[in-house]
Amino acid sequence: MKNTTRELVTLAVFGTLWGVVEISLGSVLHGINIPMTGLVLAAVGLMIALIGRAFVPKRGSTIFVGVIATILKLFSIGAIIIGPMIGILAEALIAELVLSIFGRPTRASFIWAGMLGVLWTLVQPFVSGLLLFGRDLLSVWLEMLESGGRLFGLGTQAMVWIFGALLLMHLAVGALAGWLGWSLAGSINSRLGRNATPVVK
Repeated sequence: MKNTTRELVTLAVFGTLWGVVEISLGSVLHGINIPMTGLVLAAVGLMIALIGRAFVPKRGSTIFVGVIATILKLFSIGAIIIGPMIGILAEALIAELVLSIFGRPTRASFIWAGMLGVLWTLVQPFVSGLLLFGRDLLSVWLEMLESGGRLFGLGTQAMVWIFGALLLMHLAVGALAGWLGWSLAGSINSRLGRNATPVVK
């Protein structure tokens, strides 16, 4: 079903919010060298996109929000933006696929969309490292283990534990993003006197 002008404006607002978060918060986190910056940005961005999906519960809405955020990412200054742009689009696409499979929006669909969308940040270094920067997969794997080891205080020889901890952390943060997205959307819709659990169109 075709989107109305109001729905497109609503999605553009949420896409702009995601883009602003990527530009502003992303610059701050990268500037102070916070670990797992990509994980934080993905979680916040997907939470915003999922709230937008609750406001416009139509297939393609999440991708639209992601496209707007990606376009705004072009205005980032002094940073490599191709990787983050690919990340935003991939996260939005994954979330869209999950929500489309579930059909009607539910808390479970939002949680799964958040989990799998955020999980992309764990996969992307292998994709972008190979395709964009010509790095071999082994070096990317070792770098991930090294950064994960520093984060959890483990040596790289404990690679199974490091990878397992990273995997669980990404899934947990993604689940939290989806849960918050659903809860905040319901709260906002209730305040506006709208149906908190819209039917997909």
